[in-house]
Amino acid sequence: MPTTLRCKCVIVGDATVGKSSIAQVFHSDGSHFPKNYTMTQGVEVLVKPVNIPETTDSVEMYIYDSAGKEIFSDLVRRFWDHPSVVIVVFDCTSETSFSSCKKWLERIRSQCPDIQIPGALLANKIDLDQRRVISPKAGKELAQSNKLEYFECSAKEMQNVDTPFFYLANEFHKLYQERVELFDSLT
Repeated sequence: MPTTLRCKCVIVGDATVGKSSIAQVFHSDGSHFPKNYTMTQGVEVLVKPVNIPETTDSVEMYIYDSAGKEIFSDLVRRFWDHPSVVIVVFDCTSETSFSSCKKWLERIRSQCPDIQIPGALLANKIDLDQRRVISPKAGKELAQSNKLEYFECSAKEMQNVDTPFFYLANEFHKLYQERVELFDSLT
């Protein structure tokens, strides 16, 4: 029997790293890249189903695209309670956005300190290779030290945007399966 799981995916990172573009490109299956920058004020929620390979199950991703400006931090934290998964985004041409990743992750993890939340560290704007200041090696090291998976994408070129979402949907599904097996073993 097919199962549909609901997953709260919180996307965080500094302003202008491309969180909204990533969310919109994923949501539209690559058919929509926002041409003009519009600062997110608060949280924008998008919903997208992800089919789990080799099953009849799907994960409905509720994507919480959060504002990156500090002025909105108190507001957006209210939407972060009980996240299922997290994506921390940085701009690979910005040392500042990379340095902020730990802060963003700590804020999310403080919402449920007793639970290990599956997550991804996502380098965006890899199409700007000439301006790149954060190496893939540095990104992988930060991800590994924080128990995250590392991914790189270009929302503008619609390159690898789906990959972290598919990974997290599968991780969420695995956690669900483990819990089902645990409950079955208790009966």
